Amino acid sequence: MAYDEALAARVRARLAKARGLAERRMFGGLCFLVKGHMCAGIVGSTLMLRVGPERYAEALSRPHAREMDFTGRPLKGMIYVDPPGIAGRGALERWLDLALAFVQSQPAKSAAPGKAAAKRKARTR
Repeated sequence: MAYDEALAARVRARLAKARGLAERRMFGGLCFLVKGHMCAGIVGSTLMLRVGPERYAEALSRPHAREMDFTGRPLKGMIYVDPPGIAGRGALERWLDLALAFVQSQPAKSAAPGKAAAKRKARTR
């Protein structure tokens, strides 16, 4: 599944100053990580956000927001925002600010020891 490149550019521009920003292809789309935590993503033309459990119900009460049910089961703390809800610049910024606030409240993740060791081992062969 392809993702909306124009939306990716808008999200990238808004998150550009976030410390520890990384991008990774996931879920058939694009995911933005901050400090090693999933913050936002794009699946098709839909925005995916990690808002955390405390703001989950509030986020779902907003127009154009719905449960993230990528696996067939809702993921608590994760939501989708459909395109009409992010059409304006201010709307997208408010959504991303909500996700950033949650992710930045979390301790930075370090690289998984197993993965780092595997990478070192692969380079030495």
